Amino acid sequence: MRTLLLLFVIVITLPGCSTLTYYLDAVNGHAGILNQQRPVSEVIKDPGTRDAVRQALIQLQQARRFAVDVLLLPDNDSYRYYADIGREYAVWNVIATPELSVKPRQWCFLFAGCLNYRGYFAEYKAQAYAQQLQQQGDDTHVAGARAYSTLGWFDDPLLNTMLLKNEASRLGVLFHELAHQKIYIEDDPAFNEGFAVFVQQEGVRRRFEAQGRHEEVDRYRQTVARRARFHGLLLETREKLARLYASQQPAAVKREQKQQHFADLKQAYRQLKQQWNGYDGYDEWMQQPLNNAHLALIATYREQVDRFEKLLDHYNGDLTAFYAEVERLAKLSPEQRKTALINNVDE
Repeated sequence: MRTLLLLFVIVITLPGCSTLTYYLDAVNGHAGILNQQRPVSEVIKDPGTRDAVRQALIQLQQARRFAVDVLLLPDNDSYRYYADIGREYAVWNVIATPELSVKPRQWCFLFAGCLNYRGYFAEYKAQAYAQQLQQQGDDTHVAGARAYSTLGWFDDPLLNTMLLKNEASRLGVLFHELAHQKIYIEDDPAFNEGFAVFVQQEGVRRRFEAQGRHEEVDRYRQTVARRARFHGLLLETREKLARLYASQQPAAVKREQKQQHFADLKQAYRQLKQQWNGYDGYDEWMQQPLNNAHLALIATYREQVDRFEKLLDHYNGDLTAFYAEVERLAKLSPEQRKTALINNVDE
């Protein structure tokens, strides 16, 4: 009740009808999740709980303790409760760019600052907003998200959407969201997501290593390497498009070459699959009608991951020193922060 009252007070002070409607939807969506949550210990003991859910929750509670003791992530009541919200995704995010730009549009929010996407608790509302932006000429993409973070303002529950079949993916979502609670900078989404993705990867690897599960460590490293190579391919295409859009060519020529770049991307992916002996884990993603917005989302999450990896190497794997440096960088301006991070990893 305290949480909902606080959210309501915030909402009624907001100017603008559309802003008010959006925040009311957000309050209702979050409240709907909170109304369904139960202590994880209670769900585990409940004889009506499916065994697969029970085992996943036990595993995640053990990983929650590991996150505090080993990964030095926040120790609070987040992810000590569970809610089955009866859908595949927690929220749906709308990403948009101008037709001839790779730079994502931004939306600014209470608590979170400015982000490269706008989230909805109902898919149809996300799709409707994306369609509205398309009618204005934007490239758009609607992406489902398994979890979201209130950044430590409130205690976030575990959701059924986080109980992925793959164990590494389950652990990764947990560590990723806790990383946002550890360090978060308003108005620098690429830095925030790069940091959280890196902590996610480092956390999963360390968890498997701590359990002596060396085969899982090797498989996970292969997964991470494939993901990095695939995302690298997308970022290369994004760089080519950025150069195209910045050129002095007529808009009609840019549109034509834009489509050629995306066709070249699909061909490059087919060649990459051959190197992977036919591994098809990214086929579904590549079969979408791709546009600038898809690449903008990948850039937000992946552009700075390697820099954080090199930064931890710089501190010989010492997470305490690593976090201290990230917190120091957080106090800089976005451009200073980016330059400092590059300089740190190049030393």
